Amino acid sequence: MTEASRSPENRGSACAFEAASRVMPGGVNSPVRAFGAVGGVPRFIERGCGAILHDIDGREYIDYVGSWGPLILGHAHPSVVKAVQQAANRGTSFGAPTEAETHLATLIIERVPSIEMVRLVNSGTEAVMSAVRLARAVTGRSLIVKFDGCYHGHADALLVAAGSGAMTFGTPSSPGVTSGAAADTLVADYNDLASVESALADRGSDLAAILVEPIAGNMGLVPPVAGFLAGLREICDRTGALLIYDEVMTCFRVAPGGAQALYGQKPDITCLGKIVGGGLPLAAYGASVRIMQQVSPVGPVYQAGTLSGNPVATAAGIAMLEALDDPTIYDRLESLSARLDEGLREAARSAGVATRHARVGSMLCTFFTDSEVTNFATASACDTQQYARYFHAMLDCGIYLAPSQFECMFVSSAQTEEQIDRTVAAAREALTLTAC
Repeated sequence: MTEASRSPENRGSACAFEAASRVMPGGVNSPVRAFGAVGGVPRFIERGCGAILHDIDGREYIDYVGSWGPLILGHAHPSVVKAVQQAANRGTSFGAPTEAETHLATLIIERVPSIEMVRLVNSGTEAVMSAVRLARAVTGRSLIVKFDGCYHGHADALLVAAGSGAMTFGTPSSPGVTSGAAADTLVADYNDLASVESALADRGSDLAAILVEPIAGNMGLVPPVAGFLAGLREICDRTGALLIYDEVMTCFRVAPGGAQALYGQKPDITCLGKIVGGGLPLAAYGASVRIMQQVSPVGPVYQAGTLSGNPVATAAGIAMLEALDDPTIYDRLESLSARLDEGLREAARSAGVATRHARVGSMLCTFFTDSEVTNFATASACDTQQYARYFHAMLDCGIYLAPSQFECMFVSSAQTEEQIDRTVAAAREALTLTAC
């Protein structure tokens, strides 16, 4: 534990973390929350309102994590809170159909170009796991291609790391994942069509699906290079495989219809999460009627969940998507995000710090490197120690960033121009103080 984490203003969080560590692995219920990549003690949050987080020590932070993306309208948005309260008053779970599930499914289908029918689930992991099973069933094949640095949840077959070649059979990246679970997953380099082509030269007939984040958001923010997504579509069409977009993070965030609408692409199966649940545990996967009718109970592909489409999360999702129908919200997000992006670039220039910046809509990232970042290998070459120093300097200035170089910043419509400018000023100070 660092001296800073024991300082009087952080003592409550330090004590809370010590207590949590006695009853939960690492004191957290999701690893990145533990500040392992940046050091120190995580701040324990008491409440959030708009763009501001309040920790248990009474400190305030301008929040750019936003619960890792879903809070596009900010914390405790009135329409979402009202919808959740009303739904909870009627009952939190029935294990039976509700009209709200149909309403949310209809809203999704109206907004996402590739989806004609949808199944609601509880998490992004569950959505992607189910989509992969569905693709294998539809094609009658077993092989999956994913990309190094793209995260699709913690299902065994997807906790796979690249081997020594540009494209290899995956190897388990977590103890407890068997080699058999990883045997049908290949790992390619993001933004590199050649690596996919070379591996499939004599194996295209085995390929069930290519699984990709159309905008990579789990190695920092790495947009697709020109032609990459279209190239994946062409490979799938040629081999008879399905193309799965993991838009858990990007759908309704980078554009109302997701990355597929932004780039004019059409996957066969789309996985959704984050915003679609309004900040509550809800996700979904969807496709054409032909594909989705393979899912139980009308088809043979089994997938079920007691809490899938539960009324409280469904109400939050409906409220969130209906609020996003306001055409000014995306304009505001674009204006705020562009202001922040340019400010952070200028702050790095003025401090003489080598950085690369990426932005798509209201998702941003600052990489501490002087090289272009296009895939996991180039992202991994960034100076993570400098990011850790920058993170803590920003935290001390009241700016809450993701505690890892390999995560994104998320702007919400609750943020103000004044808060953006305060963030830029803090970044200029933090970069100057932490520059090597």
